[in-house]
Amino acid sequence: MNTLNHFATPQLELLHRGKVRDSYRAPSGERLIVVTDRLSAFDSVLETPVAHKGAVLNGLATFWFDKTRHIIPNHVISLLDPNVTLSKEAEPIRVEMIVRNYITGSMLRGYQKGQRTFSGVTVPDGLTKHQQFPAPIVTPTTKEESDREITPENLVAEGWVAQELYEQMRIKSLELFNFASAWMAERGIILVDTKYEFGLLNGELILIDEIHTPDSSRFWSADDYARNPEAVEQMDKEYVRQWLIQNKVDGQYPRTLTPEVSQEASRRYLDIYERITGAPLPTGNETTTGGDVRTRLVGNLVRAGIMKDAWVNIVMGSPADKEHCQKIRSFFEDYNLFTQLRVTSAHKNGEEIAGMAEVWNNSVEPGVIIAVAGLSNGLGGALAANVNVPVISCPPWKDFAELSANLNSSVIMPSATPNLTVVRPDNAAQAAVRALNLPRLREQLSREIKQTKAKLRAADAELRTL
Repeated sequence: MNTLNHFATPQLELLHRGKVRDSYRAPSGERLIVVTDRLSAFDSVLETPVAHKGAVLNGLATFWFDKTRHIIPNHVISLLDPNVTLSKEAEPIRVEMIVRNYITGSMLRGYQKGQRTFSGVTVPDGLTKHQQFPAPIVTPTTKEESDREITPENLVAEGWVAQELYEQMRIKSLELFNFASAWMAERGIILVDTKYEFGLLNGELILIDEIHTPDSSRFWSADDYARNPEAVEQMDKEYVRQWLIQNKVDGQYPRTLTPEVSQEASRRYLDIYERITGAPLPTGNETTTGGDVRTRLVGNLVRAGIMKDAWVNIVMGSPADKEHCQKIRSFFEDYNLFTQLRVTSAHKNGEEIAGMAEVWNNSVEPGVIIAVAGLSNGLGGALAANVNVPVISCPPWKDFAELSANLNSSVIMPSATPNLTVVRPDNAAQAAVRALNLPRLREQLSREIKQTKAKLRAADAELRTL
């Protein structure tokens, strides 16, 4: 399936990996937010991604951030890809402002058990399932391992937020909610409840994270609600939740979805996007959601100057090999590739390889590893056995005696350990460039081969005249 279930790259610093969103540090210092197609339900991320979900969430958030700039500024700088937003780095306020206009979900469950006060807001007796409140209410929670209800007074007393700042957040949350509710009502959608997150940028309150998406909000069809308020179903992923409930085995929810359920979930996400924005999710070219997701995403990030289209990691077994590694690295200067030096010993801290391999094996762009280890080369073999990209060993050597001692350990490898060995640093770099197999690199290599041939012909012609 053409989905983005995982985003990884050795080119960018990972700041946070959430259930759906991954945050990276952009080269310019801003935050890069990648919205994947992962789906979370019942506090668990399913193994089956949902096609277009990430683009829908990111597209809707961008849509609403743009629509609500007159109410409050936000962190968005630009949409780099349907799944990626470049945003300003703000200081997050660790409070979720939840606005509710109907009694449902966890609040309804608490109400049915006798609870009447929620985050300091008291609601009357006699409310029925899914009944609308006279006016929207704000029920804040803390942003901790497990979010908890808290009164505004306790938020201030515990140091989560200052009183004046909380009041700003409360007012802005209600303004945002009322604006979106009116917009959606015109399109037959009820905004039931939602959450807002805020941050500070140069001392100014701004809106961050996401806004009015199916993952942060609850939507109902106005027609369904009018027919039977108590039986109305949440739009979007409630369909998946119900399927999971119906297919529990021994009290455990399924970890995977059937193709039919995944496709229907995708259709529903696309439908809510079109109903809210008035246009279908764009498809069909490199800047929208057409084509292979990873290829499109890498292309857009390369064009934005965020990353290169491929990487080479040069891994040394000891810092003593740094000079040799830098020599190899110098041969990549003309190929516009991301190169990085790493150090780890297969014998002394080989456990570090697993963490590196996690990134390399899941990178959205192609890559090659060059292993540099002298004498007993366990590093090349350890890398080759654990990664799904080419591994080329280029052992350091001072003389032929040292080279002979090293070659045996570099060349003789066990099965399922496809480590290649190249002795010359320049040839190791050339082999890596060829292993990447990118069209632009192949074209460049072809030009270089022609230039070499032309030089040889010219030299031959000159010698023949002597």
